[in-house]
Amino acid sequence: MPAGRSNPLQIDTSKAHPARVYDWLLGGKDNYPVDEAVGEKLPSEARDGARQNRQFMHRAAAWLAGQGVDQFLDIGTCIPTEPNLHQIVQSVVPAARIVYTDNDPIVLRHAETLLISGPGGVTDYIQADVRSPGKIIEHARTVLDFGRPVALSLIALLHFIPDEQEPLAIVGELLSALPPGSYLVLSHAASDRYAELAAQVTAEYARAGIRLGFRTRDEVARFFDGLDMVEPGLVTAPEWFRTAPAPVPEDSGIYAGVARLR
Repeated sequence: MPAGRSNPLQIDTSKAHPARVYDWLLGGKDNYPVDEAVGEKLPSEARDGARQNRQFMHRAAAWLAGQGVDQFLDIGTCIPTEPNLHQIVQSVVPAARIVYTDNDPIVLRHAETLLISGPGGVTDYIQADVRSPGKIIEHARTVLDFGRPVALSLIALLHFIPDEQEPLAIVGELLSALPPGSYLVLSHAASDRYAELAAQVTAEYARAGIRLGFRTRDEVARFFDGLDMVEPGLVTAPEWFRTAPAPVPEDSGIYAGVARLR
């Protein structure tokens, strides 16, 4: 069942938004001409990256549910595209609880109709920005039991948080609220794999007023400091899998990893 929610929708269609550009890259229809204009200028590899991100999320969520994790806090949800995280998790653990978070009100509009739990579980949505981690945690506590493990999902989100906005501190604050045995699930665009492509993508987003901060593998690894990495470690998104069949090998400019809190 869904948890109760109410929020006035104020959708700005004059400016591109990362969630809607991502929707366009995935072939979705819930975006506006301003978002499409950004997507059309991106290299074709950007669509590959969006798909790889999504597939990594599917594999990681399914594996965690298989380990018995039944609580998820997904920040940077983006516009729902089936199968959604809760559908994957609840197919394994029907009683699972999921809290979705995004700062674009159009995601809320779709969340109210598409992010609907199975009868035994719960889904909830909060419109909030990852740069306000305290607000997110406060709300999540009303739905999730922070006395038991929670999987924190940050998929293709942190490269929208430049260094001066202290992404490491943000992730640290979120993790500090979670109990031992929780997990961090993270994917992040790379600056050191295909530098020219990364520069092109960054420039096109910048023209739309969206700042990006792609990072090197070492810089992405810092988000996992103090955690126990799950095999195969921090790899490209297509390389991360835990169960057969293995994904088809392909080039990727996306790093991905899962780690457990001690």
